[in-house]
Amino acid sequence: MNTPAKLVTYVAGLAVVFGAALGVGSAVGEVGAPPQATAPSESADASHGESTSHGDQNGGQNSATTKPAQAAAQDTPGGLQVSQNGYTLTPLTATIKPGEPTDFAFTVTAPDGRPVTDFQVQHDKKVHFIVVSRDLTIFQHLHPEEGANGVWTVKLTLPEAGVYRAYADIFPTGASALTLGADLFAAGDYAPKALPQVSRTAEVDGYTVTLDGDLTPGKSSKLTLKVSKDGKPVTDLQPYLGAYGHLVALRAGDLAYLHVHPDGEPGDGKTKPGPEITFYAEVPSTGDYRLFLDFQHDGTVRTADFTARAGQAAAPAASPAATPSADPSGSPASDHDSTPHGH
Repeated sequence: MNTPAKLVTYVAGLAVVFGAALGVGSAVGEVGAPPQATAPSESADASHGESTSHGDQNGGQNSATTKPAQAAAQDTPGGLQVSQNGYTLTPLTATIKPGEPTDFAFTVTAPDGRPVTDFQVQHDKKVHFIVVSRDLTIFQHLHPEEGANGVWTVKLTLPEAGVYRAYADIFPTGASALTLGADLFAAGDYAPKALPQVSRTAEVDGYTVTLDGDLTPGKSSKLTLKVSKDGKPVTDLQPYLGAYGHLVALRAGDLAYLHVHPDGEPGDGKTKPGPEITFYAEVPSTGDYRLFLDFQHDGTVRTADFTARAGQAAAPAASPAATPSADPSGSPASDHDSTPHGH
């Protein structure tokens, strides 16, 4: 066979080979292509104790995008947002003059835009309305009155000019408990005060309240407050909001509102009416916190306040599945002990 004929035969053979390879590739699919993402089934969610997210059901988004967002929302302390889970706190009173009593009105609107009129009772009240100055030196715990069409009103006096944070601690029926926050303004010359120093003793109206216990980030911390008057323990505290005391914790810097749970309740057969009141609080971070204790004695509610400091968070425990990583030299990295923190 001459040279031109040989070349024609060689080229024809290559065409056959590449044509066959192309056919195989088309049948198999793109080499190295990632598998197409599919939405997780409900059974897969159930295996982790989770239900299908609302984003998956209504928004067409997969769990890879919605679940981290949901987790972030759950990790966000209360009171930092004016709107959460579709519920929005809307102040209706625009002007507040320092030192003058004001009939302050507000609504909480539902995801459908209508004012909420059905709340669950928490600690003897449907709505707890907390107002603090931005420098955390002024504190009020109020209970608004329910009016028509979902409008709530409360007699509010802001004693000094400045910026305040208002919190609506609520539990809409059919939803979850939440705390919404909004800023209030009292016009005038404003000189913010320094955060009160860390202390374990507070004096109010002749009463002395001492704080025992420390705040540890990421852990449930036991706090015991002991009430005395004229050097004698107070053993006949009166119930207030379903307990012998009500404690509010706020984080300095952003005024995050933290739920604090009392240990026991009046009439349970084990909780004594003083002198000690025990709470369990879990703070999310290191730093300073303001604690405000409301307690009732001789028919009057008084508030004792403290500044407490949360120390360093305990290091998380190493995962059992984790393996030592290698350094650039190829030798395994040394293991480090980590202390697990409980809940």
